Amino acid sequence: MAPDPLALEIAKNPHGPLFLAIAEAITRDILRGRLKPGSRLPGTRALARELGVHRNTVDAAYQELTTQGWLKAEPARGTFVAQDLPDEMTPPVTIPAPVEPAIVRPPLAFTDGAPDPKLLPDKALARAFRRALLSPAFRTGVDYGDARGTPVLRHALSSYLASDRGVVADPARLLITRGSQMALFLAAKAAVKPGQAIAVEEPGYPLAWEAFRAAGASVQGVSVDAGGLSVAALEEAIASDPRIAAVYVTPHHQYPTTVTMGAARRLQLLELVERHGITLIEDDYDHEYRFEGRPVLPLAARAPADLPLIYVGSLSKLLSPGIRLGYAMATEPLLSGMAAARAAIDRQGDAPLEAALADLIRDGDLGRHARKARRIYRVRRDVLAAALTERLGKRIAFDTPAGGLALWLGCGEASADVWAERAGKAGLALLPATRFTLGRAAPQALRLGYAALDEAQIVHAVEILARSLPR
Repeated sequence: MAPDPLALEIAKNPHGPLFLAIAEAITRDILRGRLKPGSRLPGTRALARELGVHRNTVDAAYQELTTQGWLKAEPARGTFVAQDLPDEMTPPVTIPAPVEPAIVRPPLAFTDGAPDPKLLPDKALARAFRRALLSPAFRTGVDYGDARGTPVLRHALSSYLASDRGVVADPARLLITRGSQMALFLAAKAAVKPGQAIAVEEPGYPLAWEAFRAAGASVQGVSVDAGGLSVAALEEAIASDPRIAAVYVTPHHQYPTTVTMGAARRLQLLELVERHGITLIEDDYDHEYRFEGRPVLPLAARAPADLPLIYVGSLSKLLSPGIRLGYAMATEPLLSGMAAARAAIDRQGDAPLEAALADLIRDGDLGRHARKARRIYRVRRDVLAAALTERLGKRIAFDTPAGGLALWLGCGEASADVWAERAGKAGLALLPATRFTLGRAAPQALRLGYAALDEAQIVHAVEILARSLPR
């Protein structure tokens, strides 16, 4: 039986591509119950005729919703509303037409690579949190917990890291923290004595530098090239500065340039660290977001068991910036030092939240969310890359990142700082490369964190970017 005609309410002047406006209208009808799970949608030719648009436009809308999990295409049968709609997904943000009086809205922003909080699996997390609060272990507890974190989450994380990242992590060697920023601070406290230094990537992650300085360490920049941290430059830095006791790296997707460190350089780095007896601090902040090929295994997965190594990760990047939960895996006595420092400032973590996240890992909810979020972010990355190419062409340069939640944009002949200033006045916040350097000359580049913007917002942001280009 052929499906009924589908009358959709589409804005006359949609904000962004027409296919996204059609996708948004279908999503809205699913959410308000007009389109039920399992409902068959009209064919692309029939709906295109009904809407008065090209068939390819409808096909693009269907592909977009299939990628996001709202629709399911069945060969020889048609396209249907998905039976198992994800609880955590919400429709794309609709930017309303201006009304009187005008509504003041916050400006658009290409962030540093923050995830979209609207994708948080809130219902699954709420159920798990309620179970944790009502559990006998929590309701009858009479003492503070372990400074290393709840055992249930450390065991769940141990299994997760082994299966997802190839990292063999004994639960006793894991420390749960309130976000990765705390983990980096504790790592510096344990690995570096007062007066010593940590070698860091430059350009690199300023919040890590702040954590290291707060722990009493000084930071020494080491240059980054197309392969990530330069091991040759690190060797020179160690030779010229005997204070260097640790090195901090983001090898999976270097922050901020997004490049991945290759296998040969990884082996060189491990050999250098072992030879000089310094501590390796590896920040694997967005391992889950790899769009092409398999994620590269962390350094921690192939490092010798006795290498002084601290492996830092975060669940905030996977869930939401508001969920402050990080972790660290380290060798002894580094982990003991981190736990002691943590106990001095924060006797324990958020036990109910840690128990709830352990549930999400064990029940598979976290893995399902990661897969769905990965599909959405890949679409957003592709929309950004296409819009940049269309609007700015040869005036810019970038490599489409294989993963991560940001794109590193070379500004060509334009000044990144001037471009950011002009865009800011037009309502778009940008992060120029000067934000990520310690003092050496910064490249003319911008870090475009796209994940928190939906597709229509990305297209609009690129329009502002193009209009703001310094001449």
